[in-house]
Amino acid sequence: MVTVKDITNYCKESYDELVHKTTWPTLKELTNSAVMVLTASIIIAIIVALIDFVFEYLMTLVYSLFY
Repeated sequence: MVTVKDITNYCKESYDELVHKTTWPTLKELTNSAVMVLTASIIIAIIVALIDFVFEYLMTLVYSLFY
């Protein structure tokens, strides 16, 4: 059974870990990561859009042959 003391102890240990034991990234590291994620997202979006346009073109050709 979980007691109030257990919950209080858990909260204290969690706070201690976040404040004293966690290594937080610097602003420069965060900025670099954000730029990499944004760049990768844009590249993937462009690739997916190109694939979509190619399939649309191919399906238009296929449908025009049969209908």
